[in-house]
Amino acid sequence: FKSFDGTEVQGFLIKPPYFNRTKKYPAILEIHGGPYAQYAYSFFHEMQLLAAQGFVVLYINPRGGAGRGETWAAAIKDGWGDLDYKDCMTAADYMEKLSYVNPKRMGVTGGSYGGYMTNWIIGHTHRFKAAVTQRSVVDLFSFLGTSDVGFTINREFDGYPWTNPENYKKCSPLTYFKNVKTPVLIIHNELDLRCDIEQARQMFLKLKLLKKKVEMKR
Repeated sequence: FKSFDGTEVQGFLIKPPYFNRTKKYPAILEIHGGPYAQYAYSFFHEMQLLAAQGFVVLYINPRGGAGRGETWAAAIKDGWGDLDYKDCMTAADYMEKLSYVNPKRMGVTGGSYGGYMTNWIIGHTHRFKAAVTQRSVVDLFSFLGTSDVGFTINREFDGYPWTNPENYKKCSPLTYFKNVKTPVLIIHNELDLRCDIEQARQMFLKLKLLKKKVEMKR
């Protein structure tokens, strides 16, 4: 499909078993990790499982990922939450317009960077009925000191938190949680070295204190 500026974005669509085009199905938008990763023509158990539960699943490769050259991968450098978010919203537009999708029953999910983008989305739009964020990132300031790749974060955000705090705050989903209206489930593993569980704890506590609808599976 074409994004807001005419850029083609790739996606893969899985329909439930015994698909009936005349029915209206709930749907899920799934966002990959990385961001330097991609979905491809390969088996992924998570999407198959969701489809088996009766969901239409659209999983996409927004800008910032791998597989389409260095310019594509670098498109979100110093500005996570801009072009990648817009690509995701265009994907949601595409999914919403499918005749067999119930636009009032769309959810969003993703893990790692996909969890970051799920967190970003619920702070910037209320269009999704529910969100599931998996092994996610919410606070870029603490991510530097708790992730096994945190020491490389300066490459993505034009410096370190102490040299460019404005960009770290702007690009951290935690900054926008006062806007959240979407019910959210947090899933996080205690032994995740890439996205430490402190990220999930921060998210859970802030949403609780803001009296948002949130549950956490640890």
